[in-house]
Amino acid sequence: MDEEAVRERARELRLAGRSCRQIAEALGLTQRRAERLVEGLPVPEWTRRPRAKDDLRARARELRAAGWTYPQIAAELGVSKSSCSLWLRDMEPPPVTGERERFSSERAYAMWRGRWKERLARRNAARDNEKLAAAQEIGRLTDREILVAGAMLYWAEGTKSKPWRRSERVTFVNSDAQLIRFYLAWLRLVGVTEDRLRLNVQIHESADVAAAVLFWAELTGIPAERFGKTTLKRHNPKTVRKNVGDAYRGCLVVRVSQGAELYRRIEGWTAGVVHGALAAEARRGTVVSAPVIDIARLRAHLTG
Repeated sequence: MDEEAVRERARELRLAGRSCRQIAEALGLTQRRAERLVEGLPVPEWTRRPRAKDDLRARARELRAAGWTYPQIAAELGVSKSSCSLWLRDMEPPPVTGERERFSSERAYAMWRGRWKERLARRNAARDNEKLAAAQEIGRLTDREILVAGAMLYWAEGTKSKPWRRSERVTFVNSDAQLIRFYLAWLRLVGVTEDRLRLNVQIHESADVAAAVLFWAELTGIPAERFGKTTLKRHNPKTVRKNVGDAYRGCLVVRVSQGAELYRRIEGWTAGVVHGALAAEARRGTVVSAPVIDIARLRAHLTG
């Protein structure tokens, strides 16, 4: 069979519920090649491993709805109170023992519970207002400010060359959709065109891989067909993971081809930011122990 026929047959077997190993054996392929041929198709349900503690979580929510407290649920199910907090934090807490007896009537008690909900709503609104006010403090950004923010974001989250392993590659991995959007905007600002981007998804094998790829494709505006092979992380049932559910989309890996020059510029930008921050401290007279990096030291740092 030619390549296209092999691909079609492999995808037919996948849709029929075969695993990659079974497909590879049936068509005389390596398993890795079989995985590439069926990439993007849903994983057969029988190959999925059950997510850790899903049954316990469902039971915990039933008990919470029935009025149980965190300590009671934890003792009943043999889990920690922190797990209960994670699973149940979106649910209204039950009445405290003896709470109802403090009120002369059901109406008075209902009014008190209503005021409690109002206070909770006001507290949440106050938090949202604080976030909004902080966002408004930033205001409109100049290209220079975006350049500085993006360089420091990369230096905090991107891959970096090591003294024992010199590698001038620009690779950024993150699960935060807003950070990915900002990073891509920053790459466009510094002159990286879309054809130089190499994207792929890293995600646990128990997740909906196809949906995750489509999510990142829609977010970035880059067709899913241009994404590289998805990296699957093995699911360990003994591990209590918090990154589960429909909102879990894994991480997006963004690589820049021919990025050595850009990597060196990023090193320079970050060193310049540090130098500028220390110089500003010196002008304010607030330097405690860190010396101001002079130009000679900066040059020595950048040239290794």
